[in-house]
Amino acid sequence: MREALIVWGGWSGHEPQECAEVIKTMLEEDDFKVYVEQGTEALADPSIHDLSLIVPIVTMSKIEKEEVKNLAAAIESGVGIAGYHGGAGDAFRESVDYQFIIGGQWVAHPGNIIDYTVNITRPDDPLMHGISDFAYHSEQYYMHVDPSNEVLATTTFTGDHAFWINGVVMPVVWKRMYGKGRVFYSSLGHIAKEFDVPEMRTIFRRGASWAAR
Repeated sequence: MREALIVWGGWSGHEPQECAEVIKTMLEEDDFKVYVEQGTEALADPSIHDLSLIVPIVTMSKIEKEEVKNLAAAIESGVGIAGYHGGAGDAFRESVDYQFIIGGQWVAHPGNIIDYTVNITRPDDPLMHGISDFAYHSEQYYMHVDPSNEVLATTTFTGDHAFWINGVVMPVVWKRMYGKGRVFYSSLGHIAKEFDVPEMRTIFRRGASWAAR
């Protein structure tokens, strides 16, 4: 049986505990044995090297050097990591080592909660099978992203809330490798209720299963 660790904490506005429960249920439905820990201390434990998957849900906050060093070593050796929105894409702002793993970092969400479109750029990829472009109501993340990411979905900014980014096409969903470990990220999922959106939920569920060894 594959084993997964969810670590949650950080800014409460992203409902990390509630989202951890949603993802725990999702992974258990996919036959994972799931461990849930509050805070980042578990990331320093050598036992994470035996996991199949790690899911961070820790917006902002800080990570200790020994924690990120152990996390990076575990993923480089083959443990997968799957994250979403600020829980993974705006976690540990001071840790460039962590950002190197995830492949991006949040920098803005112009207009805050708005309506926008998610465009599927790789409909041939199994993670996107059967999913078409869809409307979304949430924060539209503007991110600094790694050019080595394999982008699966994007969004286009209108410039209504920041005129200088009109027409910018921004990655929303990507996958990548970090050593032998698979990395999956989706910028969707501001609060737990967004997991009720079928496309969002399906994309994350497939991404997490893909990332897990």
